Amino acid sequence: MSVRLRLKRTGNKNASCFRIAVMDSRASRDGKAIEEIGFYNPNTKEEKIDLDRMAYWKSCGAIVSETVADIAKRAESGLVLRDRVRKASISKKAAAKIAAEEAAKKAAEEAAAAEAAAAAEAAAAEAAAEAPAEA
Repeated sequence: MSVRLRLKRTGNKNASCFRIAVMDSRASRDGKAIEEIGFYNPNTKEEKIDLDRMAYWKSCGAIVSETVADIAKRAESGLVLRDRVRKASISKKAAAKIAAEEAAKKAAEEAAAAEAAAAAEAAAAEAAAEAPAEA
């Protein structure tokens, strides 16, 4: 019998809550648990786990799921999930739009610089044409 530490879903539709449970790997996700050692609520960002019981089950050969391992890691280090700040990210579409706007702005600046250089060149040619006539 392979034992796993994994999440067991509870709560209502669109308001899920999870219990950290020790279960037989063949049991369904919400099936009967051998022992429940904690909980995780993603809505309020609460999480609690009994690290002593987790260590016991790991010593018995239980396999820990990735999410439960992350929760335990945060609990061991004393971090609280709700204190974690995510950096802002933008979508691919928004990033492409920003890049296109920057490219257009750069192209407009280059065109303005080229136009100013052409105007200066024309003014210099005019000045050169007028200079021999005056001399």
